[in-house]
Amino acid sequence: MNKEYFDILDENGNKIGKTKLRSEVHRDGDWHKAIHIWIINDNGDILLQRRCATKDSNPNMLDISCAGHLTAGDDSLSGAIRELKEELNLDIPQKDLQFIKTLKRSSKYTETFINNEFDDLYILRTNKSIDEMKFQEEEISELFFVPYKKFKEMVENKQPDLLMHTEEFKILFDMFDKEFDN
Repeated sequence: MNKEYFDILDENGNKIGKTKLRSEVHRDGDWHKAIHIWIINDNGDILLQRRCATKDSNPNMLDISCAGHLTAGDDSLSGAIRELKEELNLDIPQKDLQFIKTLKRSSKYTETFINNEFDDLYILRTNKSIDEMKFQEEEISELFFVPYKKFKEMVENKQPDLLMHTEEFKILFDMFDKEFDN
């Protein structure tokens, strides 16, 4: 596996001119950037992935359609395009990604794994089927669509194997309730 370097950010999300290895960033709790892409089709089905068993955080959990860290030098949009290609084998033009907002979050998994990041949230509307995707087996063990209403039930019931991204869920529901929750 290649060594991954991240740009280090200050507490306001600005690059400070330093890069560090991924492992060091998480060990030291440095601020860094990631992208979160929620994929939804015209029927209102949300794409979920199950994180593979060997992930260093939240193994075997259901998660965002596609997500990843920005490597040093990446900008958010090109990082999102890269992650879609790497994780799902999707070639998506930049114009198809809808930037929503940047969220600041902090979580401590263990004493030596601290995740302080700014997440750029995107929506991708596509009618590509699971058959048109090939997921990255080092990252993902399962990929499937969930009808919007079922997804809302999973969130409301705090389904134990669903990673809770409460602020993102609220944004999704605010965006899509009128369209798909009927």
